[in-house]
Amino acid sequence: MASPKLSRHRQSKVGFFYIVTTVTDRRTPLFKDDRAARMVIHEINSCEYEGLVDSHAWVVMPDHIHWLVELRSGSLKACLQRFKSRSARAIHSMLGTSGAIWQPGFYDHYLRSDEDLRAQARYIALNPVRAGIVAKTEDYPHQWSRWIRNCAGL
Repeated sequence: MASPKLSRHRQSKVGFFYIVTTVTDRRTPLFKDDRAARMVIHEINSCEYEGLVDSHAWVVMPDHIHWLVELRSGSLKACLQRFKSRSARAIHSMLGTSGAIWQPGFYDHYLRSDEDLRAQARYIALNPVRAGIVAKTEDYPHQWSRWIRNCAGL
């Protein structure tokens, strides 16, 4: 996972597309719990409803998430801070726990204009298949893509 030091010189731009990956603290598989995964999905959707990002695809894996977004306002760092803070509070409240939920920092990849958004969305959607969790993408309930049919999502 990316070091928090990497974010010092990170710049994000409104209107640009990014793939973001963030990992749970100590890679704890918190999101095997369906309720915790749904809380993360709720906070992903909240970031969109608040106008911070337009989501194009996401997957909530047992110990990390991948999220393809177009930044709509602010910075990617501020969006991820808000997302991680809110999702951690919600998960702690629901499960009656405390402590770190997320590792510090996150990894992001800026998508160049020649990179195919749909190919990136397919890559994200196939993550549970590559991990051996399911045989078909439509069998995994914690994912969504605007282009791929049968993604379960919410």
